[in-house]
Amino acid sequence: MNVFIAGGSGAIGIPLVRALVAGGHQVTALTRSASKAPMLRALGATPAIADALDAAALRRVVAAARPTHVVHQLTALPQGGPKSAKELEPTNRLRIDGTRNLIAAAINAGATRFVVGSFAVLAADRPGLGPEVQAAADAMRSMESQVLDANARQLFEGIILRYGLFYGPENGMTKQMIALARRRLLPAVRGDRGLLPPIHLDDAASATVAALERGTPGAIYDIVDDHPVSMSEMARTIAEVVGAKKPFAIPSWLPRLVAPYLAQVLSVRLPLSNARARAELGWRPMYPSIREGYATALRAAA
Repeated sequence: MNVFIAGGSGAIGIPLVRALVAGGHQVTALTRSASKAPMLRALGATPAIADALDAAALRRVVAAARPTHVVHQLTALPQGGPKSAKELEPTNRLRIDGTRNLIAAAINAGATRFVVGSFAVLAADRPGLGPEVQAAADAMRSMESQVLDANARQLFEGIILRYGLFYGPENGMTKQMIALARRRLLPAVRGDRGLLPPIHLDDAASATVAALERGTPGAIYDIVDDHPVSMSEMARTIAEVVGAKKPFAIPSWLPRLVAPYLAQVLSVRLPLSNARARAELGWRPMYPSIREGYATALRAAA
């Protein structure tokens, strides 16, 4: 395959570049920052420098790459993850306007398959969201519907991957959580009924490669591990893995007071299944639960 990755220097972009290069594929990785070009070259990719919101510039770099396959991983999130819904606004624009530009560029270049990375927690249909979180959910739906519409019109083979919560040794939020757990500053929430779908970044990358190779056009796959968890269970697991003391328990009203966006996300009950991805992609997670995944992340960080 000749693969163009939009968002090639991001959280999922880097492990995806590694996986595709290791599989012998030709990879062009888009980044807005010229300073990241040497890193992408070192990984074995050809860097392409452009802003996905600049339709003409994006069209030029995608045409130059002449890809058979395009992967949409465009985000503009803080390294440690968003702490407020306002920090999602640049990514919302990429998911609406950037998607439109990338689809047009992919069609112009003659790409035959287009895989987009979505986020399961925002893509789920949930009532009662605050206006800023609703804006992020609307942007996610716009991104997905644009790809599925192009697939229905047979402009290319479009596939949606709804990832769970990313974690892994190079993930900024994972590093923060491990550091906080060591200092006993990563709390659990009393009565936490959340149920979130995690996914190790290496597993997300391998699922993306499988979708590029074998995914069913028009399909939506939940790319999650085998065991959804609450954020409190995640805090307790990290503390156990790093050998720290058991986390302090805090009342449920406190996160809603100090971090309302995160409280909304982390209280979601979304017990997704990876059964369709297993059956159709021939994929299975290397890390079936956060216990195995965080143990690996800890060894990698040592």
